[in-house]
Amino acid sequence: MSELLKLENQLCHRFYTLSNAFTRAYRPLLKALDITYPQYVTLMALWENDGITIAELLERTAIDGGAMSLILKKLQDKDFLIVAKDKADKRVKRVQLTEAGKEKKAIAEGVPAQMLCKFNGMSAEESRTLKNLLDKLGGCFENTGE
Repeated sequence: MSELLKLENQLCHRFYTLSNAFTRAYRPLLKALDITYPQYVTLMALWENDGITIAELLERTAIDGGAMSLILKKLQDKDFLIVAKDKADKRVKRVQLTEAGKEKKAIAEGVPAQMLCKFNGMSAEESRTLKNLLDKLGGCFENTGE
């Protein structure tokens, strides 16, 4: 068998299993917020910059447009945000946190620290290096037309 086809040699499989592990690790932490990880990412973007357009939200989160529509619908159903037409340009929709959505930020502030505790044995420097390498790898896939 070719070494290239061995599962143990696949970088993408490591990302797949790690992605699943992150999702499982976040699940109990986000239960108190009654949200999923993609909803959490969306709310984090809004906690940083409330009232942004859907286009800006898509860019900031890198979430697919179809998935974002479902996320926004579910967060609206939970009364965490509203989506409204821009006053200046009715073709543009803006996403605004409700008071309930703003209040969730206080609960969410403990989540990153709780996740860091799961990085047993990884130094702060290793964490920064990994982030930089992942950003570099992500850049390899930008503007590929896919």
